[in-house]
Amino acid sequence: MLQAVLWDMDGTLVDSEKVWAEVQLRVLPELGGTWTDEDSLGLIGSDLRDAVQVWLKALPAGVITGEELAERIFGEVIVSLRREVEFQPGALELLQALRKADVPCALVSASYRVMIDAVLSHLPDDPFDVIIAGDEVTNGKPHPEPYLTAAAKLGVDPTQCVVIEDSMTGTESGTAAGAYVVSVPHWVPIPEAPRRLVVNSLEVVTPESLRQLLS
Repeated sequence: MLQAVLWDMDGTLVDSEKVWAEVQLRVLPELGGTWTDEDSLGLIGSDLRDAVQVWLKALPAGVITGEELAERIFGEVIVSLRREVEFQPGALELLQALRKADVPCALVSASYRVMIDAVLSHLPDDPFDVIIAGDEVTNGKPHPEPYLTAAAKLGVDPTQCVVIEDSMTGTESGTAAGAYVVSVPHWVPIPEAPRRLVVNSLEVVTPESLRQLLS
């Protein structure tokens, strides 16, 4: 039985990974660091606290504190997300179909609450029953805590939930929580595995197809 669908945000619900990459590629070189597209790809799906430590290692020692760097990068990403977001193909349609079918949905993101609020401001109403932000858990993805927390708040069995993710880090988090994972990779390949469905787009996913995964 499909008890709930647990959504990742960046790269899954919205095409925001390119915004993150653009900000990193602009800010880190300005501070005297070296940063490439490959470096940005390596951080997709990472907990933001871990990302800050990687950014600091790419910069000259003492040029900026971790708190200052986080505030600058996060701030520029938030400004961009408040201005405009691009939803991933099929994401809003699937979300609306799940709501119509009375399937509970949670948003489980490595992004901080302020960034989530910036994205959700583009939706006419809040389609999520529960929201778990990266700054509201002790252990970020790939640890199972974010998805286990969402399932607990919804009052559902995580093994009877489907997680929708775009990154390997998030996919590992969902798998570790015991959920069935639908992976929609865009930037980083994700291999097939037990209790995992890899698709090219959410346009091919429906509430009924998600139910069949757990049947």
